[in-house]
Amino acid sequence: MNATSNRKRRISAVALLGLAVSVAATGTGLAATTPPSTVHATSSTAAAAPTRSFQGTLPAPTGPYAAGEDVIHLTDASRLDPWVPSSGPRQLTVTMVYPAVPGTGTPAPYMTLAEAAGAIQHRKLPESSGVTPQNLAGVTTHAFDGARPQHGKHPLVVLSPAHEDPRMVLTSLATDLASHGYVVALVGHTYEDSGETLANGRTPPCAICDDPNLDMDKVTAGRALDVSFVIDQLTHGNTAWPLAHLIDKHEIGMAGHSIGGAAAATTMIADPRVRAGVNMDGTFHPAPMPGQIDRPFLMLGAAVNGDDYTWKQAMAALGGYKKWLTVAGADHFSFSDLDLLLEEAGFPTPPLSPARGVVITREYVTAFFDQTLKGIHSPLLDGPSPNNPEVLFQS
Repeated sequence: MNATSNRKRRISAVALLGLAVSVAATGTGLAATTPPSTVHATSSTAAAAPTRSFQGTLPAPTGPYAAGEDVIHLTDASRLDPWVPSSGPRQLTVTMVYPAVPGTGTPAPYMTLAEAAGAIQHRKLPESSGVTPQNLAGVTTHAFDGARPQHGKHPLVVLSPAHEDPRMVLTSLATDLASHGYVVALVGHTYEDSGETLANGRTPPCAICDDPNLDMDKVTAGRALDVSFVIDQLTHGNTAWPLAHLIDKHEIGMAGHSIGGAAAATTMIADPRVRAGVNMDGTFHPAPMPGQIDRPFLMLGAAVNGDDYTWKQAMAALGGYKKWLTVAGADHFSFSDLDLLLEEAGFPTPPLSPARGVVITREYVTAFFDQTLKGIHSPLLDGPSPNNPEVLFQS
């Protein structure tokens, strides 16, 4: 199947309300356009319609630990920003989520007010949705600022979001991994999404989202550089993050959604420190070639990925432990927080309930990293499970 037809098959249910989605073929996340005239309300009906009150809550983590959170800012002095060179060296904002002692710290916001305003503006969410910068920033995350860390060292998992999506949309996965004993680095790829608040307080908008000729191979190559730089900063002393001593620098994995999943493969090819990778519903840019990746890799996606030739090419090329799982009824955003938040805001969702999407994503990604980074065998990865009938194993 060619990339154009693949893209057409990946349209989210929210398009019914004018939130047009550009997904896996370009690796993009939720990219709204002006709602079509067929769903425009007249001024009189719009005035009469009550405004919803959005209250977002992410599911609580399932592990024995709480999830602590810190936000750090890093500057890579060795290279200019690839998208806006005039801005100077590449700046990154990273959310660190770590195993913490329950009952310590204060509730962490989902995002800054500026990040929330950027997300609402980028997606052109109508006022009638009830989603405001204040209540979007205040989504309940079950992560805690300043929480006291658990003792010991823990594997590091780097998370990379979809193109156009800020890093926070993988918070449900990050907090759950932390609750099961992982340090998680949620990387915001500056100028590639609706906005990441930088160290200087600025929250620049996306510089490449409207480029119809964007080279997605360049995006994954740039993200590989971002991730390797973040790993460098987190595994050499504790100047970048005071809790860096929590990280077991010999056990590092990476997972990503959409283009972030493609970037996991690109990063593994370039950086042997990344021992295991996960692609959640993203077309590879480019697909790995035989001999490039001989470490464990998980492909977890919607059922339409059975038609994605890059997934077939990757499956044949991967040389290490590998699994390809598809989830019946899922759409592109079932593997992030987006479907859940859209449901809470009153928008349509896919046949697979958003809550199930979060559960499945958490269980299988955690099981994969338990097996590959901690050496804990998980029967969940051996084959179909009666508790997860939506998950199909591909050969």
